[in-house]
Amino acid sequence: MANSYTDVPEIKFHMDHPLMKRIVELKERNFADYGKYDYACKDYEDALDNYDKLLEIAGDVNANVIAPNAEAVDEEGPHCENGRIRYAAKTYENLDATIKAGLNGITMPRRYGGLNVPMTVYSAINEIVSEGDAGFQNIWSLQDCIVTLYEFGDEDQRKRYIPRVCAGETMSMDLTKPDAGSDLQSVTLKATYSEEDKCWYLNGVKRFITNGDSDIHLVLARSVEGTKDGRGLSMFIYDKRNGGVDVRRIENKLGIHGSPTCELVYKNAKAELCGSEKLGLIKYVMALMNGARLGIAAQSTGLQQAAYEEALAYAKDRKQFGKEIINFPAVYDMIATIKAKLDAGRSLLYMTSRFVDVYKALDDISKERKLTPEERDEFKKYSKLADAFTPLAKGMNSEFANQSCYDAIQVHGGSGFMLEYKCQRIYRDARITSIYEGTTQLQTVAAIRYVTNGFYQNVLRDFESCPVAEGYENYANRLKDMADKLAFCTDKAKQPGDQDFLDLCSRKLYEMAAFPIMGHLLLQDAQKAPELFGKSLNVFINYAESEVEKHFNYIRHLDPSQLASYRQ
Repeated sequence: MANSYTDVPEIKFHMDHPLMKRIVELKERNFADYGKYDYACKDYEDALDNYDKLLEIAGDVNANVIAPNAEAVDEEGPHCENGRIRYAAKTYENLDATIKAGLNGITMPRRYGGLNVPMTVYSAINEIVSEGDAGFQNIWSLQDCIVTLYEFGDEDQRKRYIPRVCAGETMSMDLTKPDAGSDLQSVTLKATYSEEDKCWYLNGVKRFITNGDSDIHLVLARSVEGTKDGRGLSMFIYDKRNGGVDVRRIENKLGIHGSPTCELVYKNAKAELCGSEKLGLIKYVMALMNGARLGIAAQSTGLQQAAYEEALAYAKDRKQFGKEIINFPAVYDMIATIKAKLDAGRSLLYMTSRFVDVYKALDDISKERKLTPEERDEFKKYSKLADAFTPLAKGMNSEFANQSCYDAIQVHGGSGFMLEYKCQRIYRDARITSIYEGTTQLQTVAAIRYVTNGFYQNVLRDFESCPVAEGYENYANRLKDMADKLAFCTDKAKQPGDQDFLDLCSRKLYEMAAFPIMGHLLLQDAQKAPELFGKSLNVFINYAESEVEKHFNYIRHLDPSQLASYRQ
């Protein structure tokens, strides 16, 4: 029987990284839950075994329920009836299967009904589900909003809401207004406190809300009258049981059809404040968005896996001029490049997830006791690494997903343009990944300070100091040359002191940093498991080198005095 986890050994490889031991140690608090809760692990090996079994369950559900249902869900889509959402029929089957499999609220502590698994494992399930149906992954993965409620809500809110999500209730994050898009500080949904009722009421409209008729919403609203920026915004919890929010319409989208994207109307919707007032955008949404961006990185990786499988299977089966098209260089070059990007992007995804796990676990511990000086240093280190790597993981994987899904259609030729082939749905689903939860341009904005302050350069130099096995020296030298070109271009972009000039270079600098970082991660993987990553390492270094050289030539020839020619 097919299994989307055991059939992809590369995922399991990333679950046994050396940093996982520290993650388990921090998450499990010396395995204090053992004996108190079902499925609590007794040691590190037991924890890895639990993760492996959970991922195998997720792989089985995806391969035998979610993926087979994907085309029917895509064709039917959700419906809006009397202000409420009705999912496609097969979506309810998917939800039922994931709930019965215990895949909800899994990152939450066991005392609330969760399984206390790390984000690294959650990212793997996100990837697995996305390979089957990226639209359904949007519904399932929004349970991750509960992490924000856990971090910033009070204990009463945790006890009331977290067990519901662990039991299978759905969530959404209601952020954007109809004309704002990424400009969240201009949100106008009004929150008014009633002294008489001792609660908040929300009034206004939200647009582009994924899974907008969910059970529990995290809502960004303006609680300070007269303000126009982020300092007047707060985060609220809205419970669908209380009423007051209706779905005005569902957006008619290019892809991810199974996921309802809604316009919501709030009419005196009763809500409760999450955390402190006026920190909604400044603190809470930033935390929420970073988690969402990691989720899209995983979604993009799953889409790349789907594109690779479809392209490879078709190329092995399709014959032209008397032989399978997989034997033509023009075809196997495309497929090899898809696989190389997939392996490099996946390595970046899981390294980022591990960074997030360490700093999140230490942050959680800091609420129970004072961190030691060593732990504080560790927290600072990994929170910075997580912040620097998240925009790379989201931006690069989403761009890779778009190109790889495009190439999968190209491998299919004319058949790829026909609706009966899965690759066209994957292609449509992938397009949104480089747009929502922060466009690639916004990921560049988030990352560029780590280029200009030399942080990525230091990461690369640290990688360069790692021992390299015999036979891999050439790859290490070529990666060092890429890092040198990044340093040169960074200096040139900063030299004029012109922000417009730096902004014009920033996307290229962003990629010039990302490519050698991914190359080093893949180099490390290939030395440990050459049978899994050896081919991809060779293909990816060739590809990355050509991309870095392209950007290098662009920036070194760019004249700051000619900026006007770029303005249309």
